[in-house]
Order: sequence, then C-alpha cells, then structure tokens
Amino acid sequence: MRWALVRVSLAVTTMVVLAFAVPLGLVIQEMARDRAFSNAERQAAAIGPTLSITTDRRQLERAVASTQAGAAGRMAVHVPASEETGGQDLEIGTRRATVRDLATTQRIGRASITDVTDGSALLQPTALSSGKIAIVEVYVPEDEVGNGVTTAWLVLAGVGVALVVGSVAVADRLGVRMVRPAQRLAGAAHDLGEGQLGARVPEEGPTELRSAAVAFNSMADQVVQLLANERELAADLSHRLRTPLTVLRLNAASLGTGPAADQTRAAVEQLEREVDTIIRTAREAKPQTQATGPGAGCDVSEVVRERMEFWSALAEDEGRKVRLAGVDRPVRIPVARPDLAAALDALLGNVFRHTPEGTAFSLDVHNGDDAVIVLVSDAGPGIADPEAALTRGNSGARDGSTGLGLDIVRRVAESTGGDVRIGHSVLGGTEVRIWIGLGRAGQRPHGRPGHRTNRRRKGGSGNRRGVEV
Repeated sequence: MRWALVRVSLAVTTMVVLAFAVPLGLVIQEMARDRAFSNAERQAAAIGPTLSITTDRRQLERAVASTQAGAAGRMAVHVPASEETGGQDLEIGTRRATVRDLATTQRIGRASITDVTDGSALLQPTALSSGKIAIVEVYVPEDEVGNGVTTAWLVLAGVGVALVVGSVAVADRLGVRMVRPAQRLAGAAHDLGEGQLGARVPEEGPTELRSAAVAFNSMADQVVQLLANERELAADLSHRLRTPLTVLRLNAASLGTGPAADQTRAAVEQLEREVDTIIRTAREAKPQTQATGPGAGCDVSEVVRERMEFWSALAEDEGRKVRLAGVDRPVRIPVARPDLAAALDALLGNVFRHTPEGTAFSLDVHNGDDAVIVLVSDAGPGIADPEAALTRGNSGARDGSTGLGLDIVRRVAESTGGDVRIGHSVLGGTEVRIWIGLGRAGQRPHGRPGHRTNRRRKGGSGNRRGVEV
C-alpha cells in the first residue's frame, strides 16, 4: 500500500508538472523572441526620421552609427536608386538578407523577418521623400533570440523536480502513517489467532484504522473476559463439591477400621486434593491472557468504583463504615480489567471474612508519575505474620483454603513491575498496599520512598487475621 501510494503520487505529480512546465517554458521562449525583435524594431525606427529627410550617405552613416545595433555592426540600410543617390542603389552597412527578401519587403510594404546565417534579420520598410521605399535591415543573432530561455528551462526543471520529490516524500509519510497501524493491527490479529491473548494495538493512525484498533482491542478484552469467566465458573463449580466432600469425609471417618474403610478415606482425600488443584488451576491468570499490549489496560478508578458499589450493599447490611478516595478522575494502568477486579474482590472479600461485623474499612487510590498505589485498609485485628500471608499456598493446608487470594493480588502487581506490601493502617488494622508500575512490565521497583514495613507495631493485636479462602 505504501509503495503503491508513492507510485501514484509520483505519476500524478509528474503529469501535473509536465502539463504546466512545458507550456510555461514555451511561453517564456516566445516572450524572449518577441523581446529581441521588438528591440530590433525600435533600432530600425530610429533611422526613419533621417531617411525621411535625406538620403545622403554620410548623414545616414552617422545615424546608423548612433544606434546600438549600428554600432555593433548589425544594421544595414538599403536605399533604391534616385536622383539624390546619383541614379544608383545606396547600401550602408553589411547586408545579410537576400536580394529577393528585400524586394519582397519593398513590394508588400510591411516589416518582415527572414532567416539568415546564425540568426534572423528584421526588414523594416521606410518611405522616402521621393516616394520610394528604403529597407532598414537589423540583424538579430540566435543567442539574443534565446537569451534567458535556457535559464528559465533550468528553473522550471528544478521546480518540477522539487515538486515531484516533495510529493513523493509526503506520500511516503502518509503511506507510513496508514501502513504502520495496519501492519500492527494485522500482527496483533495474527498473535491473537496463535493464542497470545495479550496482543493489543495502539489506537492511533487514520480514523478508520483507529476505529479498527478500538474494535480489535475490545474484541480481545472480550475474549480475555470470556476465558476469565470460564475459569471462574470452573472454580465455582469445584467449590460446590466441597460440601458433599465434607459429608463424605465425615462418613468415611465413621467407617471404623479395615481395608475398605482405609481405601474409602484415601479416595476421599485424593478427591479433595484434585478439587483443590482444579480451583488453583482455574483461578490462576495465565500469562497469555494478561493484557500487556500498547492498547491494553483499564481505568483503575472505574474498576474501584464498580467493585465498591458491589460490596457496599453487604457493608451496609453489616454496619460497616466505608471510605473511598482518589477515584474522582481516570487513571490508566497496564492491568487487564478482569485481573484488577479479581484482585480487589480478593482483598475486599478478606475484610468481610476475617473482620467482625461493623469493622470500618477504606480504599484509596494514589496516582504518581511512575506508579499507581491502591491501599485497602481496615480497623480489624490485623495480621500477625504478613510475610507468611504473602507466601503462595501458605494456608492451603488449613481450613480448606486454596491460598490464592493474596497471591492473585501479588501476581497482578508484579506483572507491572510492582509489588504488594502488608502493614498496619491508620484505622488500627491491616493495610494492604498494591504498587502498580506504569513503566515496562517486569521491572522491579527499587528504593521507592515511603515503603511501609511488614513488621507489626508493638502493642498491636495478637490475633491473626486470615487469608482469602
């Protein structure tokens, strides 16, 4: 497409330049010729008054010499024989025109131009007092007829070349502006077709391509959302198996001893492990579903408001005071919307599961130059061992927990080069801080100011707050 546009621009511009430059050059050439012969006519007219008065050779020679053409040896005067000339033809200067051309000019009585050696000659008839016709001949060299024409053609050629080069350059830039977004869109579509669900394209370029990029990114987000929904559905269905498994475990425990009872209990334990594996597999966000392309990401403020609206009904039922801050303007982050929503649900779900009813909590969003910080704070009993809480699968062997809650949050932060820290909040309970980097994914933050420590404050609550189950 790019080179096709360049070729079309080259052809069109060349035709336009030729259509204007060639006629203009011919006009300039004709104007130079007219200028040369107009000057010759003026030189010839300067001898007219003298010829009308006298045909004396000396006076005519002085008149011819007083003109520019005569001084240059390019003027001749041809006077027919009369009594004043002693009955002989009088010729002053060097004749270049033929006798036939002179006779023709005398007969027709008007000026004419004839070709001579290395140029042209203007033949100007002038009436004498005797009634006869004298001919004033002015020689115009070829170089004077074409004076300035070569320069004009060169200028026109230069302007034409400049126009062609400029149009090709502009067409090339326009082609790049059109082709590159199309190539990125085609590449992203190819990547998406190969299973790289994080493929996105920047929404830039011409209006049509921007619309196509927006539609492609929306489609890719929908694909990621559908896959996420499938994973959550698999996890939810697996969770539903926990209740009958619990009944089976209790019934198996009452079977007493014996090979059959031992085999039954072993089968129940194996089934529980398989269910836990299904839950973990379903809820782990696969790398290829991470939206990390140039057009990927979401508005953290919008997602936070949406999730808080979901949890606010339960908070009202339990008498919890809720504070929300920092979501009054859009803040883009390089995290897929479903992943951020899952991380927020994990943190807010922990607040409701592991703090008493009536416990206040807050959610704050802080937007910096290179990172966005999301703080989830509560006034609960706190976490005794934050390091252990952040360890993947730490609670997987207790109370039927999968141990994926904070691990999901940690993966979301680390996919952007950020991290998760647990400390004590100003409300007196736990504060979970998610640091989401706005730079290149995979870059670990170093030396960020204001890091909270993971140590518990002295005198804090000794009760351990649980992790998401």
